[in-house]
Amino acid sequence: MVSVLVVDDSVVVRRLIVDALSEDPGIQVVGTAPNGKVALSKIDMLKPDIVTLDIEMPVMDGLTTIKEIRKVHPRLPVIMFSTLTSVGASATLEALASGASDYVTKPANVGSVAESIKSVREQIIPRIYALCKVGAPARGAVRPAPSAPVSLARTPAGGAGAPQIVAVGCSTGGPDALSKVVSALPATFPLPIVVVQHMPQVFTKMFAERLDRAARLKVVEAQAGMPVQAGTVYIAPGDYHMEVVRRGGGVSTNLQQGPPENFCRPAVDVLFRSVAAVYGGATLAVILTGMGQDGKRGSEGLVAKGAEVVAQDEATSVVWGMPGAVATAGLAHSVLPLNEISNHLINRVAGGRTARSRG
Repeated sequence: MVSVLVVDDSVVVRRLIVDALSEDPGIQVVGTAPNGKVALSKIDMLKPDIVTLDIEMPVMDGLTTIKEIRKVHPRLPVIMFSTLTSVGASATLEALASGASDYVTKPANVGSVAESIKSVREQIIPRIYALCKVGAPARGAVRPAPSAPVSLARTPAGGAGAPQIVAVGCSTGGPDALSKVVSALPATFPLPIVVVQHMPQVFTKMFAERLDRAARLKVVEAQAGMPVQAGTVYIAPGDYHMEVVRRGGGVSTNLQQGPPENFCRPAVDVLFRSVAAVYGGATLAVILTGMGQDGKRGSEGLVAKGAEVVAQDEATSVVWGMPGAVATAGLAHSVLPLNEISNHLINRVAGGRTARSRG
């Protein structure tokens, strides 16, 4: 049984969240709080397994609260409730940078109670089980079992010589993980980087702008027809699949709204398939922390072409779903802690370029 503390200043929203969670037999709401100050005392008293936290509250808001929680409870999972607005997106990204585990979006219309409960339930329950690292009752595990063995890929990587592109997929915990990796790369990093981070519209634009300020590389939210150039990081926009396509003598981005894959749009698998078609074995793929298995099928296609796949390890992942699916399927050539991934990219690219120049 997973115990949850629900924190929101709105009585209506608190009731919606409690009703949504109470329908699940493996979850128990042990308490509620109208603001962060009350929440902090209830965390100490009730010792919940996970907290849901609103951002805009009186007395003590969500941003202040998450920072206070992290001082005393560095590992307590916290899910933020956000609005699909520029202000909401900015505050959510700040909360994630301050230690929040993940976020869900508030129902747009709380007047429709049944639809609101359904929206909350579909978003939050899988995240609760994934972040608490337990299986949902009668629904199967929502993440690879921690004991699942990791076998490294046997297919040699780099069949096409030096890497020509880096492709990254991430979800839950991804904004912070991606920020750490990209911010550690030098301004002279010689490859383009294409990224799918599961996020809605508005969020991806603000995330790209935020990362651009922190990184030495140029970071943009991708638009249709952008040339794919070295030294630039392209973030897939929310609600659009991003692909790379060869046009004339160059490669550019393509955006499309085909059906979601793995319940996601943008989807990592869509990006990876396109990268495999254009770059083949000259791809260096990275799967960072995230819930689900998006990126597994795309990694299969890349490995078949001789590309290298790197997965984040379980210990440093917020949720070892996506990287775990790749690692336990034997598709990863390396399974690395987060703080080693940027150096691996730098060394791999430098090594590949040296080998090519010697050849």
